[in-house]
Amino acid sequence: MTLQQEIIQALGVKPTINPEEEVRRSVDFLKAYLTAHPFLKSLVLGISGGQDSTLAGKLCQLAISELRDETKDDSYQFIAVRLPYGVQADEKDCQDAIGFIQPDQVLTVNIKSSVLASEQALRDAGIELSDFIRGNEKARERMKAQYSIAGMSKGVVVGTDHAAEAVTGFYTKYGDGGTDINPLFRLNKRQGKQLLAHLNCPEHLWKKAPTADLEDDRPSLPDEAALGVTYENIDDYLEGKPLDEGTARIIEGWYLKTEHKRRPPITVFDDFWKH
Repeated sequence: MTLQQEIIQALGVKPTINPEEEVRRSVDFLKAYLTAHPFLKSLVLGISGGQDSTLAGKLCQLAISELRDETKDDSYQFIAVRLPYGVQADEKDCQDAIGFIQPDQVLTVNIKSSVLASEQALRDAGIELSDFIRGNEKARERMKAQYSIAGMSKGVVVGTDHAAEAVTGFYTKYGDGGTDINPLFRLNKRQGKQLLAHLNCPEHLWKKAPTADLEDDRPSLPDEAALGVTYENIDDYLEGKPLDEGTARIIEGWYLKTEHKRRPPITVFDDFWKH
């Protein structure tokens, strides 16, 4: 088995999908998890205004709405959380995403003061954060807030991790990578777009350039610029299509060096030198 085949198998990516079937699969997955754990009553997700959180948010709201109708239990809720760092540059997209999703509740937690306080506490200890590491602080503060909300609402934190993100490890460990349930796992980036188009999402939300937008020195830095490959390249790779050797090597390089992000904490029983 080639490394490409191994990665495709590990991430569960199909070469082609039926968007309607994949929407139903994710919605039923979320419903089944809540039904299997009757003490859980909410799904909690941060909404950024980008493709991934817009899709995950819509799937969450569909699942919760169906559960309420089927069980007659109005305590089921989807809580969308806005998590700006000060004023977000693409705030209009966030509001458009909220309008499309129509969540049961919308909470806003501005993380800026918390991040600055954490940065100052570290500075007092003699640690001066780089701009890149400060970006990780933002991602972890956002996840911390979501877990606090979930803890107070009998909820689970929903993630937006998908195959094109997982293969590159393009997320913050114990930040946006620290979640309870990931309904987009198995889909690549273009497949996520297919689901949003099927759900009649406004085009500008899934056609916009993806960005983690964590760095102050490089605001709205496109993911593709940071990765050195395009999502078209990554999606082709995950669908088993041939790529030029240099591009494939970049993708596989990301996969190998970010293996630790896709594993639980390493123990003496782990074969961490696998590749």
